[in-house]
Formats: sequence, C-alpha cells, structure tokens
Amino acid sequence: MKKQSKQVHWLGDSLDVVRTFPEAARKSAGNQLGMVQSGLDPTDWKPIEIVGPGTKEIRIRVGMAYRVFYVAKFSEAVYVLHAFMKKSQKTSKRDIDLATERYKALMKERNKK
Repeated sequence: MKKQSKQVHWLGDSLDVVRTFPEAARKSAGNQLGMVQSGLDPTDWKPIEIVGPGTKEIRIRVGMAYRVFYVAKFSEAVYVLHAFMKKSQKTSKRDIDLATERYKALMKERNKK
C-alpha cells in the first residue's frame, strides 16, 4: 500500500519566490519536495538546525544556487519556510533570520491547536 503523502504548506512568500526560479530549478524544487512529501530525503540536502529543530535545506544547483528551507517532522504537512537564490558561499543572515521568524510563527500557531 502506498504511503499517504503530506500536503505542502508554503509560508510567507516562499511559493512566489520558487515561481521566479528558472524552469529547471523550479522543477527540481518540485521533485525534491515531492520526495519529502512521500517521506523520503531530497537528493541534495543538509540540516539547518540554526533555523529550528528539524529544519532542512534542499540544495538546487542549476547554473546558480537555489535553496528551499522546510520542516517535515510534523505528521500533517511539509512546511516550506523560505526559498531563495543563494548569491554567496555563506547563507545570508537575512535568509536565516527570515526562515527563523517563520519557524517561530509556525510553532506558535501549532501550539494554539
């Protein structure tokens, strides 16, 4: 029996940002998130615990470097916290801070339920 896949919830402007990626990067992001929805790891990822426990980063390289931060540790959904084009070797403080802010807001919302 096929495992039920989780929904994807896009936080903030993350979906709009992914839509601005070049087609190949967009397709890769979609394929990688599809794997995550099915309970698998993406092909190129790393933990990004500085944002919050369970946060992972999908790494996409299509000409430029693109990143998608997500949390999949909850049973109901995969939450996409942030997506961006990476312009330097080190992930910018602004990108980390934005993802962290969205992670905290997600946890606050989940704790209300």
